[in-house]
Amino acid sequence: MKVSALRLWNITKVGLMAISRNKMRSLLTMLGIIIGVGCVITMVAVGTGASSSIQDTINSLGTNFIMLFPGAATTGGARMFTDQSRITPEDADAIKAECPAVAYVSPGARTNAQIVAGELNWGTQVWGVGVDWPNIRAWNVADGDFFTDVDVRTSSKVCVLGATVAQNLFPNGDAVGSSIRIKKVPFKVVGVLERKGGNMMGQDQDDQIVAPYTTVMKQLLGSPRINMIYISARSAADVKEAENEIDALMRQRHRIPPGQESDINMRSQEEIASTSEQTSKTLSILLGSAAAISLLVGGIGIMNIMLVSVTERTREIGIRLAIGAKGRHVLIQFLLEAMALSIVGGAIGVGLGLFAPYLVTRFAGMPTQVSTGSVALAFGFAAAIGVFFGFYPARKASRLDPIDALRYE
Repeated sequence: MKVSALRLWNITKVGLMAISRNKMRSLLTMLGIIIGVGCVITMVAVGTGASSSIQDTINSLGTNFIMLFPGAATTGGARMFTDQSRITPEDADAIKAECPAVAYVSPGARTNAQIVAGELNWGTQVWGVGVDWPNIRAWNVADGDFFTDVDVRTSSKVCVLGATVAQNLFPNGDAVGSSIRIKKVPFKVVGVLERKGGNMMGQDQDDQIVAPYTTVMKQLLGSPRINMIYISARSAADVKEAENEIDALMRQRHRIPPGQESDINMRSQEEIASTSEQTSKTLSILLGSAAAISLLVGGIGIMNIMLVSVTERTREIGIRLAIGAKGRHVLIQFLLEAMALSIVGGAIGVGLGLFAPYLVTRFAGMPTQVSTGSVALAFGFAAAIGVFFGFYPARKASRLDPIDALRYE
């Protein structure tokens, strides 16, 4: 189907004039494409931003991170956690001494408390940890120092504040060296942690206090048990080996025979990342699919309007055919009209899709990340919809009989 450049330009001008004659109808026709393209780009940006944010949070957990929880059991076919911990600080010491694939180990003992500093008070979590905790969590001290191994052995009443706690209790920035009261027990602040931000659940990681686990156990909890153990493998390649060594050691220490379910549960950084990545992909697919439906609806709108246009312009088509125009010329004209509607709508939709994520981030506080691929895909899909849904009306117009078309009222 050969068409000269001059004839193609004339056909294009006629098609654009036809579109411009019905500006409001053309705008309403493009509306479905505009909304569809904008929604696809925005939804993919939301999904990608959420995935990136989750990955950053997982990376903030630490290096080659493994968490060991107490009380894993199977109930109704599902693994559940219980509050009856059998884990002790001696288990943490044994893991560090007897598991070659493990680099750092820290017990973890948690309690909630109201913190008082002068006339100010703040409710937060207090974590009892060991001196290896900053290495495991890759969490540095921004001001002051972390407590020492001597502080742990002697159960010293010292603590390090999270950035949020320090800001609320010491707005003037004079936290280090000051005294606070945790459950009426006086503690000296020796440092302030650098800011980490929120975790995967949206909770503020900086809203916590860390102190020697021995002090927390004796002064605040009055229990010989701990809530968890923080562990860091020697390298990313050693994580699985470390998990196997820890499982075997804990079975031996807790006298759990082979074949019986362990009373501890481990989650590695890799497992958390894999689960979160799969969830994010599913979310992105669902959001993108929902937005793509509006593109299809927009395409159907284009086909509907083009069919109406063919009916309204039947006599015009008949005149063009009668004076020598070929069916392929009419086909190209209506295809170009449909493509023009979808391409212009797609371009406006791209602009909307680039601006909407900014609004989502600013007013909803959700992280977004616009990708070039999603923009190209949405725009290309919009153009393809113009061809696909415009072909049937164009083909119908090109096959009109000139005599019947001229007689059409």
